[in-house]
Amino acid sequence: MICCSFVFEPGTYDDEFHRLDGLIDDYARSLEGFVRVDRWFSDDRRFQNSMYFFEDYRAVKSLANFPQHLEAKGQVDRWYHSYRVDVFEQKTSYGSTPDTTA
Repeated sequence: MICCSFVFEPGTYDDEFHRLDGLIDDYARSLEGFVRVDRWFSDDRRFQNSMYFFEDYRAVKSLANFPQHLEAKGQVDRWYHSYRVDVFEQKTSYGSTPDTTA
């Protein structure tokens, strides 16, 4: 499984942000190979982590090339104070905590 982790410090959102964010999230969830989204906040709520899980890189590439995603990437400084994207391959998962699908 592939995880794309988007860690960010929110800035000021506007209508354009919400429009693009909704389109991108809907598109990601519609992709064949989409598994789930987990969202977490730091204890002080300063940072958020949105983690999108996919079965393979094909879905990740589709999301990365989605026109509205490319449009939003060009405006990250407009909406975020800071951000980081980490892409990693999850080999296994174990424990008693259930999936926290958002």
